[in-house]
Parts: sequence; C-alpha cells; structure tokens
Amino acid sequence: MKTAPLATLFLTCLLGILPVAASAKPYIISADGSEVTDQKTGLIWRRCAEGMNWDGATCAGVASKFNHEAALGQAAAQTAAAQTKDTGIDWRLPNIKELSSIADSSGGNPVIDPAAFPATPLSSSFWSASPGAGKPPTRAWFVLSRDGDVDLKSGNDTAYVRLVRANQ
Repeated sequence: MKTAPLATLFLTCLLGILPVAASAKPYIISADGSEVTDQKTGLIWRRCAEGMNWDGATCAGVASKFNHEAALGQAAAQTAAAQTKDTGIDWRLPNIKELSSIADSSGGNPVIDPAAFPATPLSSSFWSASPGAGKPPTRAWFVLSRDGDVDLKSGNDTAYVRLVRANQ
C-alpha cells in the first residue's frame, strides 16, 4: 500500500507545508506585471529597461542609453515622480553586486531571465551605481546582459538602465 504515503506527500505539497514551488521560480511577478521581486535578495526590479514600458504582455518600445551621470539622474527622476504620486517608491540604480545577482551565467545566453525581464537588449551593458576606483574617477561598473561579465566603463560611455528598489 504505497498510495497512503503518496497521498500524504501530495496533500503536504498542496497545502504549502513543503516549499516545493518556491524554489522553482526565483522571481515573483507583480499583479500589474511591471515589476518582479527576487526571492533570494528581496529586491524589486522594474521588468523593463528604462525607455521601455510594460504593455501588459511584454516590454514595448526602445530601451534608452545613458551615460553614467544621466543614469543616476534617471533613477532620481523616477523616485521624484513616484513621490509626487505619493507612492513612496525609491527607485535607484543598483550596485554592482545587486545587478550581478540577476545575471545567471549557468544557463547560457542570455543570462538575464527572459521570463522575468522580457525584451532585454542582448549583448548590451547595464550601469550599476558602483563607481570604479583609480583613474579616471569617472568610471563605473557594468554588467553585460549577454554573458554576465562585470567590467569597468568610462562614465562618458553609454549603457542601459534597469532600476531597483528595496522591498517595503
């Protein structure tokens, strides 16, 4: 009689006593689809790169590129706009550790989960808020969406932006 233990296991999983499903998906998509919460870090990410908008099914439009100073300014502008709407959302440019956390190089190309972050520009770099050390001081770290490489770039170069905020 092996049906009793199988039935018990089924009910246990169904009732949520065992976290079987939680480990299967690293991201939880928001009700409106425009954000994802990373279950490992607790961070909430915009699904679309800046310049694109969530249209209910995917990220539509064309992603914008920014130099590093403008990328930081874009994050500040998005926070100001959210505070104007009294949502209290503090969007920001992620630090390099946070940005690297959404790149999974074990899965191949692209390293950014296309289900969580649809229409991510491939073979493109995304700015972090982390400044580079040394000369020139206007360098910052970035992550390449194609393979997850982390490197320094001149702040005058352009790259894409994906905003993040703390889970509130």
